[in-house]
Amino acid sequence: MFDFLQFVNREKKLNISDYPALYEYSITETEQFWELLWKYTGIIHSVPYSSILKYDKPLNLVSPGAKWFSGARLNFAENLLRNRNDETAIISYNEQKETRFVSYNELYAATSKLNSYFKSSGIEPGDRIAALTTNIPEAVIGMLAATTSGAIWSSTSPDFGLRGIVDRFQQIEPKVLLAVDGYKYNGKTISILDKIEQLIGDLPHDVKLIIIQNVHSEEEIKRNISITFELFNNIQDSQESKEINFEQLPFDHPVYIMYSSGTTGKPKCIVHGAGGTLLQHFKELALHTDLKKEDTISFFTTCGWMMWNWLVSSLMTGAKVFLYDGSPGYPEFDILWEAIEKFQITIFGTSPKFLTSCQQAGVVPKNEQNLASLKTILSTGSPLSKNNFEWVYQAVKSDVQLSSISGGTDIISCFMLGNPMLPVYSEEIQCRGLGMAVESWDEAGNSLLNQQGELVCTKIFPSMPVFFWNDKNGEQYGKAYFTHFDGVWRHGDYILITDRGGVVVFGRSDATLNPGGVRIGTAEIYRVLDNIPEISDSLCVGLPEKSDVIIVLFVVLKKEITLSIELEKRIRNKIRDELTKRHLPAFIRQINEIPVTLNGKKVETSVSNILSGKQISNRDSLLNPDSLKQFENISFS
Repeated sequence: MFDFLQFVNREKKLNISDYPALYEYSITETEQFWELLWKYTGIIHSVPYSSILKYDKPLNLVSPGAKWFSGARLNFAENLLRNRNDETAIISYNEQKETRFVSYNELYAATSKLNSYFKSSGIEPGDRIAALTTNIPEAVIGMLAATTSGAIWSSTSPDFGLRGIVDRFQQIEPKVLLAVDGYKYNGKTISILDKIEQLIGDLPHDVKLIIIQNVHSEEEIKRNISITFELFNNIQDSQESKEINFEQLPFDHPVYIMYSSGTTGKPKCIVHGAGGTLLQHFKELALHTDLKKEDTISFFTTCGWMMWNWLVSSLMTGAKVFLYDGSPGYPEFDILWEAIEKFQITIFGTSPKFLTSCQQAGVVPKNEQNLASLKTILSTGSPLSKNNFEWVYQAVKSDVQLSSISGGTDIISCFMLGNPMLPVYSEEIQCRGLGMAVESWDEAGNSLLNQQGELVCTKIFPSMPVFFWNDKNGEQYGKAYFTHFDGVWRHGDYILITDRGGVVVFGRSDATLNPGGVRIGTAEIYRVLDNIPEISDSLCVGLPEKSDVIIVLFVVLKKEITLSIELEKRIRNKIRDELTKRHLPAFIRQINEIPVTLNGKKVETSVSNILSGKQISNRDSLLNPDSLKQFENISFS
């Protein structure tokens, strides 16, 4: 980050000395900032841009239609494959502790071979290539081979239910499906050959199927699947590695199709452009995360979460990318901490859920592993609690940078994240990202400081979606972000910006509770409950009652503990003492598990809908859809 600050000063003859001033410059001089980032990033391009920004609206109106870096021609994969050497590009590891190393030269060669196959199969710019795969090198190779030709990559995880996969891929009509034959998780082997065959039958056109052998032999695959397929390894063996002809395309040419959670209907297909993704990811990785060529970066993610796309962009910097395939808690919760020592991981990405699980399992990594290499822990998916901060600094490492980051699939990047130039404060994200004009607004559109409000972004940025797939006239796109505050991006999170520039996230604003008209973020209550040792997890929802809303709290308790009158009283006292009477739940009920999306996010809205008697149509978007049955006959009398 400091190198970039000096670069800005040199280029513009400025005297910026700290991050707050650099941030203010980045959101005030919008075009200058993004042009400077283009130059600093060293984006590989064949044709230069003729203008930085074409936009027929004032910059303080955030809506679709901006054209960034018009005239430029580039290729996404070419920028990720800019490093040609024998240094390690990918370290692949799994819960069986099997290890594979892929060098940058080997990655280039494998991409070349698969791309040659795609081209011989008639793949052209704009065609879709879908992937149903685990977090393994073949997924990265598939994405690079697709985007080399200008095809659009869209991946999801094989643990999705069939309906959830069909609802995603059916909409985008892929020409190729790249799929693993199965996967291993929690010590179990799960075949998905039946799922693949059913999926192919539900897709609207003929689809070329490529199977990655992950758990089956070729003979087993042939016995258990009747449709025509090619094996990934056979393609690699039959093709010749040669210099790649990277298709040169416009800055905003589609590179990824991502999906909304789909908990309230069919998921929306969010299309992201190549150039905006490259700029944002480089900014966040090289500047905010301080990722360097010498580093090894990991993030525990599936290929169905945007953090996979974010992680893979690390290749642009020449760093080593650590991919993990399997459960983070099998055979024990120390497997990833062991990997940090074994592979000298410097940047470790995870979630509050994983950190909490480690704490509850009694894991103390600093006593078991040498974590000298570890300089940064990244966390996203939900807000980090005070407990999470304390545990990391007590049990992991006292001088690590714990960076909570927050953004989303919608922008394939972050609004708020870490910063190597700033201190870390408990329960607080360090800063707003460069170029991201994030504010906290009340319902009247007034900007707030040290008060909770809606997360808005008041200026456009290059990683806004290019469009939504099959969205006539941009209606879905507009409704998703721009109807709440006209001409301003409203993200749907409830935040507070501190006077020192940090950000506290209180959860989704569409899950905000409003008892007596007072707006309460569910994360406020979760933070308090994290300090009650008997509670393993919790879920808080609002339930309409007459003209008001009451709070209902569901708790998952540790083994062999039941919700007693005494424990319930203690929960209520702690909420009242640390928050307010307004935060007190009308009812507390014990349940077995919390329903979560495949990315581990709690689904408060779906539970609230069930309690209100509404139908939930898309349960396959959940990791544990059967958990919703717990709420169907709960009594509140």
